[in-house]
Amino acid sequence: MTLAEKIAYIKGLADGMKLDDSKDEVKLIKEIIAALEDVAYDIEEQDEIMGEMQEQLDAVDEDLDELEEFVYEDFDDCDCCDDDCDCGCCDDDYFEVECPSCGETICIDESILDEGAIECPACHENLEFEFDDCDCEEDD
Repeated sequence: MTLAEKIAYIKGLADGMKLDDSKDEVKLIKEIIAALEDVAYDIEEQDEIMGEMQEQLDAVDEDLDELEEFVYEDFDDCDCCDDDCDCGCCDDDYFEVECPSCGETICIDESILDEGAIECPACHENLEFEFDDCDCEEDD
């Protein structure tokens, strides 16, 4: 039995008792029953809203799952780290560098190499990158 049905039953009991409406106690009881009806209505309305919100949230969750699969599909078979690696090491545009201080493997891209330095996220040691601009293919 729902809350609204229980309150309707109580209201029916009160009406069936043929109470004298001129008495203050009866007026109070009828007002309490009316307030309970309003509360039951509001609760039912909130339940409906929550159900709709849950459906929308489930739809967003499904869309997000699809988006994550699309975005992270390149990282599903990464062997350089964990099974759930999202470091980007598998992309051709990224390079792995090992911090000489702590041994942490750091993934960097060309823009970081162009800057010439990066701070190790593990030990905060400053790592500098030096490379020659020689074109090694010119061996004539």
